[in-house]
Amino acid sequence: MPLSEQEQRLLEEMERSLYHNDADFVASSSEPRQKPSYSVVVTGILIGIAGVAILLAGVIIRQPIVGVLGFIAMFAGVLVAVTPRRNGRPGRAPAAENPQADAPKHGSFMQNLNDRWEKRQHDRDD
Repeated sequence: MPLSEQEQRLLEEMERSLYHNDADFVASSSEPRQKPSYSVVVTGILIGIAGVAILLAGVIIRQPIVGVLGFIAMFAGVLVAVTPRRNGRPGRAPAAENPQADAPKHGSFMQNLNDRWEKRQHDRDD
């Protein structure tokens, strides 16, 4: 059962609203994630190991502030190692300024859903 004209217009309006109001979400969901950089992961691990050493030194010399600094260093190392990095692409406006920049070039999201729905219905009828 295909969507009526009113339902199609409503879905297209919802899609435009999503692109307009949630540009950050659209940009983050449409950009592929990059593999973590080996050097960034190694740097994070080294910072974490240094944090453990500082924490242990704080325990040995019985100075809580040194232990807290060691914990902070460990936490920073983990953040450096696991935070995803994104390469800036020159010549493109940021997603917040240009929400349509990351839209698929081959057709709108709703058009793709509609095409898939029609194909499924066609396959079921055969």
